[in-house]
Amino acid sequence: MDEGGTPQDCTMTTDICEIRQGIDDIDNTILELINRRLNLAKRIGELKKTSGNRVVDSTRESEILRRLTALNKGPLNPNVLHHIFIDIIAAARSIQASQRVAYLGPEATFTHLAATSHFGYSVTYVPQPSIREIFSEVEKGACEYGVVPVENSVEGSVRHTLDLFFESELSICAERYQPVSYDLLAQEIGLSGVASVFAHSQALNQCRAWLNQYLPKAELKECSSSAFAVEQALAHKDVAAIAGCGAAALFKLEAAASKIEDFSRPPTRFLVIGKERARPSGKDKTSLMFALAHVPGALAGALTPITDASINLLKIESRPTRHESWSHFFFIDLEGHQEEERIQRAVEMIRPHTLYLKTLGSYP
Repeated sequence: MDEGGTPQDCTMTTDICEIRQGIDDIDNTILELINRRLNLAKRIGELKKTSGNRVVDSTRESEILRRLTALNKGPLNPNVLHHIFIDIIAAARSIQASQRVAYLGPEATFTHLAATSHFGYSVTYVPQPSIREIFSEVEKGACEYGVVPVENSVEGSVRHTLDLFFESELSICAERYQPVSYDLLAQEIGLSGVASVFAHSQALNQCRAWLNQYLPKAELKECSSSAFAVEQALAHKDVAAIAGCGAAALFKLEAAASKIEDFSRPPTRFLVIGKERARPSGKDKTSLMFALAHVPGALAGALTPITDASINLLKIESRPTRHESWSHFFFIDLEGHQEEERIQRAVEMIRPHTLYLKTLGSYP
């Protein structure tokens, strides 16, 4: 016992040491099991190469996450469980084959964060200057997948994404909802040392009330992107950056404050696009686009087969088209998979009512 210590202190130290040893033993077991899992994934990858199957199986990954979430009795937070296993799955994919994912850049955009949330950190991310370039990179095989925004909680739908589905043969492989929330990132957690805050103009506008309340003396500096703001925070100890929720882990910075936006907004929807077709998972969504003649009752006629088949219509929206003979595209999301007989039958019954109809994909 150290001089000045008490038997109680000694007992507490012994208890902590024993608990830490138990944690170390569990960590060793976790490490061993992860490597065993990766070796099994490697064997699956070899079999996939032989059969010509793609490495990513969005349906299988969705099933794994749903099963583990149902098994989880706590205290592990379901969101944390999701992130842990997304990274393990991503590591398994990288062992099977190297992968490239295109996204709307630069780094630290919400599209980038949605991509890392879906694919983890074991793939190569390739920023693109436009949504069209994302489609192009995937179509020509330079990237296996792309991540594109399709709904923006501030501006409504991202129209250009919907236009490009008319021109492209790519499918929707998965969807991802990313929270539209901002964190204040810095090298240290304390706010007292923050002299200036860098942020994109949109982020500054959405966080201005919080900044006025908690950092009234800090100099606010508008910049071209969240990526540039993060670079400044990494380079200077008295600088903080505003970036999307989740960017702290990506750039090894501290979240000095979280959810600093003045008004909460619903998550933004992103789509994963690729050449694969996801197989049924039992809990799927199918997206369609179609054009109609500009006559009364055309839309009602197209939707009647969905109602008659008792298929849940999850979403519908229209989009003006530049096609000279058509006035609008309609985009709908149905509950179910395109391989289900009821979905196939409904789509075939919709077709005679349309001038153009395309299935964009089914996905978990």
